[in-house]
Amino acid sequence: MVLTRDMLADGGMLRMIAESSPTLTVLTEAERAASLAATLARRPAGAAPVWLFAYGSLIWNPALHYTHRRLARIHGWHRSFCLSTVAGRGTPEAPGLVLGLDRGGACTGAAFSIDEAVLEQELTLLWQREMLSGSYEPRWLAVRGGDGAVFGHAITFTIRRDGQYYARLEREELVRRLATAAGALGSSADYLFKTRDSLREMGITDRAVEALSLAVQALREPAAS
Repeated sequence: MVLTRDMLADGGMLRMIAESSPTLTVLTEAERAASLAATLARRPAGAAPVWLFAYGSLIWNPALHYTHRRLARIHGWHRSFCLSTVAGRGTPEAPGLVLGLDRGGACTGAAFSIDEAVLEQELTLLWQREMLSGSYEPRWLAVRGGDGAVFGHAITFTIRRDGQYYARLEREELVRRLATAAGALGSSADYLFKTRDSLREMGITDRAVEALSLAVQALREPAAS
């Protein structure tokens, strides 16, 4: 199964979760709408266009209409496999892992600008994707270009450490889950490798992602052979 705009628009994500992980608690449509409205109400003055900061799957599969993409960096948060997933890239019996932004450090990724004319439409789809279980907290963060200068503010999905699925795992368990977990959207390893490849294509070297990729490949090779 591939995540697409149509899948988001027609409720396919919710059906996938209902079929593969019926015990997963998801936000109601009203709760997602309230979260989006609250986020837009906090929009910094003069924040135009609206940017979206991408650090994982949004880089290689945004599934959004955007007007421009550029390299961007945020401070105070770092890319981390800290979100346990029992649907999509894992199952309730064998949870997988996907990325979140955890506190501390910095992160380089992509920023997408969204046209004001379609902003509500695109963000509604985005909330269908990123705010299903309420594991993220949307924030407006300053985004910087390659020269270090702030060029705008972006909606950024940071991890909620008080969330049910927040995970801080020992290295061995982190690698094991990335190497073995899979769900309806594919494997956690594929998610990791696609993120690594998309970062490389942008000229970004994330040493933590590169090191995890090597460790996961090494663990998977005996099974592949």
